[in-house]
Amino acid sequence: MSRSPRSVCPVCLRPIPAVHETVGDETFLVKSCPEHGEFRVVVWRGEPSFSGWARPKVPSSPRTPFTSVERGCPLDCGLCDAHRQHTCTALLEVTWRCDLGCPVCFASSGRQAPSDPSLAELGRLFDRVELASGHCNIQLSGGEPTVREDLTDIIRLGKEKGFPFIQLNTNGLRLAHEPGFADRLAEAGLDSVFLQFDGTRDDIYETLRGRSLFNTKLKALDALAAAGVGVILVPTLVPGVNDDDLGDILRLAVERSPAVRGVHFQPVSYFGRYPKRPDDAERITLPEIMRGLEIQTGGMLKAADFSPPGCEHAFCSFHANYVVTEEGGLTRLSSGGSCGCTPRPASEGADAAKAFVKRQWAAPDKRLPMAFDGAQAGTTSGDGEPADALDAFIRRAATHTLAVSAMAFQDCWTLDLERLKGCCIHEVSPDGRLIPFCAYNLTSMDGETLYRGKCHG
Repeated sequence: MSRSPRSVCPVCLRPIPAVHETVGDETFLVKSCPEHGEFRVVVWRGEPSFSGWARPKVPSSPRTPFTSVERGCPLDCGLCDAHRQHTCTALLEVTWRCDLGCPVCFASSGRQAPSDPSLAELGRLFDRVELASGHCNIQLSGGEPTVREDLTDIIRLGKEKGFPFIQLNTNGLRLAHEPGFADRLAEAGLDSVFLQFDGTRDDIYETLRGRSLFNTKLKALDALAAAGVGVILVPTLVPGVNDDDLGDILRLAVERSPAVRGVHFQPVSYFGRYPKRPDDAERITLPEIMRGLEIQTGGMLKAADFSPPGCEHAFCSFHANYVVTEEGGLTRLSSGGSCGCTPRPASEGADAAKAFVKRQWAAPDKRLPMAFDGAQAGTTSGDGEPADALDAFIRRAATHTLAVSAMAFQDCWTLDLERLKGCCIHEVSPDGRLIPFCAYNLTSMDGETLYRGKCHG
């Protein structure tokens, strides 16, 4: 099986032809630069198959493109008028400072960081997002956003601008150590937290983050749960470091339901300076994560549960939704399997994704029953009569749902421009352009960037 995408040269980032080649149960992206030679990298291993995972879509253009096509993808991002998906989530980097300095970092944060954008500048960027894509979901990112003392003002500003869902991307250090901080964020209107959460053992954090952090992560979880802010655990998966911890991460999420609203796995991508191509053994692909979850949870969930996304390109992610049972198990809500059906509008998938995130990733409505545990759960209906199993399930599903997903970000070796054109997660650059996440963070083998650090306000 083969396809004919385009990619970039890992050395010079020049757009070049590429092809997907499937050998046995592995699929590789193969490309050749006239100047720097051939590159070959694994992008898919095993079942579900690469060909069976494809999901056709009818493109959805950005509401207001800020750039036009001149040099071709990925050199015209802004979004350009050839982009095939409007914004589902806009990432707004509110600082480039960080209080951790991880060896693994998209933003290479914390070293020689420029000054933080002012509230007025951030207000202008909120306006640019609204002009480009309407009131999509906002993720405040960085750097580490909690180093800003005016973070609550930024959250309020976003709400005043009409954005209904605001999420914080954080390592959790300040949330864990500063009493009342989570409550102040919640009072300002914060809906959800993407919590860096790489595993359930300190050796994982020592390797990926430079120090022991597991208990700190649990304290941050406790603070957010008490404040009523929904939490999504976000592990960066690195082969040989934490790919054996998938099951324990999932079990912890189940134990912490309903405060934990989901787990969003991110297989490692190689940004920054990598003069030698990372070996294929240093990569973990989406189907390996699906199968690993089934094996490591003893079948609590199954690889067949997962579906391709309705919003971003099919080969970017997978997802499934569950109800956490009173016994600590999982009952699937969403149907699984791949889709080879009639192409659906990309706009339909984006709208559904935005609505799902607002519904699922925020904390359960406090007006609903928050606990259905033990012998009391689901024993009576509203009029005092015994409740049937369906009624109990519906009541449980009102609060105790868990989303399990993964997203494979692309680096200079794996970049597929067809995937990039279908991206719905867009970075808001300092100059007000919206740039697909993988393009904004793209670096050559020598660490040269296309956009990060070059889009000045």
